[in-house]
Amino acid sequence: MNIGHYLALNARRHPDKVAVTYNDRTYTYDTFNRTVNRMANGLRELGTQKGEKVALMMTNTDAFPVCYFALAKIGAVIVPVNFRLVASEVNYILKQSESVAVITDDTFEQIIQEAIKDVPAVRHVITAPAAKVAGHLSFHNVLSADEGEPGIKIVPEDDLQILYTSGTTGRPKGALFDHMRVFKANIAMTGTLGFSSDDRFLHVAPLFHAAQLNIFLNPGIFLGASHFIVREFNPVKTLELIEKHQITFFFGVPTMYNMLLHVPNAADFNLSSIRCCGYGAAPMAATLVQQSMDLFKTNQFYSLAGLTEGGPSGVYLSPHDHQTKIGCSGKHPLLLTEVKLVDSDGNDVAPGVHGEVLLRGETMMKEYFKKDAETAETVVDGWLHTGDLAVKDEEGFITFVDRIKDMIISGGENIYSVEVENALYKFPKVFEAAVVGTPDPVWGEKVNAIVVLKPGETADGLEIQEFCRQNMAGYKIPGNVVFVDSLPRNASGKLLKYKIREQLKLNAEAVHTN
Repeated sequence: MNIGHYLALNARRHPDKVAVTYNDRTYTYDTFNRTVNRMANGLRELGTQKGEKVALMMTNTDAFPVCYFALAKIGAVIVPVNFRLVASEVNYILKQSESVAVITDDTFEQIIQEAIKDVPAVRHVITAPAAKVAGHLSFHNVLSADEGEPGIKIVPEDDLQILYTSGTTGRPKGALFDHMRVFKANIAMTGTLGFSSDDRFLHVAPLFHAAQLNIFLNPGIFLGASHFIVREFNPVKTLELIEKHQITFFFGVPTMYNMLLHVPNAADFNLSSIRCCGYGAAPMAATLVQQSMDLFKTNQFYSLAGLTEGGPSGVYLSPHDHQTKIGCSGKHPLLLTEVKLVDSDGNDVAPGVHGEVLLRGETMMKEYFKKDAETAETVVDGWLHTGDLAVKDEEGFITFVDRIKDMIISGGENIYSVEVENALYKFPKVFEAAVVGTPDPVWGEKVNAIVVLKPGETADGLEIQEFCRQNMAGYKIPGNVVFVDSLPRNASGKLLKYKIREQLKLNAEAVHTN
């Protein structure tokens, strides 16, 4: 069993069922499989060999799944690339992954052209829908006339994809997965979330990201479900498409839910087809979860707290547990996964004591590609060290509180940024908030709140601090409140706290200089 094989199976099981829709283009499972085969055979005709790495730097279009499954069918190793990266960042990934070709959108041709200048290993650049740069190949010209299965022997242990981490703390690392690990992830996601072939998925989060790719696209194709792809997230358009296509399962990062809630006529859309909703990639405040339940008129929400290296397995909070434990990250790990919380010596921690989250299971990455030292540091005795701090209660429910590197120590007290952020989200005027620590000569670190206010609202730092004073201990109250128009995030919706700290440092140096 391999990832391309079950697409071929579904093309035979229900050939006329909708597989993929993008704008005005719709593929049945039969036409989608034949198009995938044409691309697979075309790539083979270009000389692409089993085991070679091919980068996909593409927005959400129908071309992404076509190319993804085509590469899977010929045994190439797929390297999805964040399409918001600049040329130097793309250059690093192409070199580090040993990519021999790049498939991209015409939007990014110039970036790719700049990125490959000193990467002689890259033999081809294929552009969808058509190449505008000399020497690049157009997507449709690569498609072979041969619609038959490529016939490449692929075993479960063959490598399938390298997923690069978000790079929220520095250079991204490539998590390597084989076909079996992704197949096991399909089983885990399907069994945990109750997917079926009747589901209809709306893909608004980037398909290059582990969550959208391995929680929804891959399991959905495995089951024979229908997929509706959106190039970029737009809150109004998203509500329109849920209504139009009768979407059954919606997944979004917290920022997306926040934006949906601020659509003026959101309540006017018919969202009754939604069976379940999922959220993840970043912590989501309990108030935001409850408001989202009200919008979708369902309490069938899943919190999914995982990471790229896990496949992206982790822990989840079920709809039933949302009734009493809303705000928790989860209790049970996804299928085929174990979880535990440990102290710095590797000992299990008691309820109420903060510890690092460790994962073990059949969906975990093989390794960080060409990074033996980092792999050995991250995977110890089969357990994946996530770098996430969490605490569990007496019932075993786990709440992620911070990244280990983001924990603030002020006056000898540990302060968890997520706890302060959750309090800030309760303030009626706050749209978004982030909390970081910066060096302080007296206390060791200072708590900083970076706040985005809702449109039309005004507030000052004293008002924010007074609200916090009513909701938390004094040592947790932000000593510095900064108002901004937006927070820096990567394409996965994760806050880039290191960028916030860098800007605060620059601001402090400027004040000191002046």
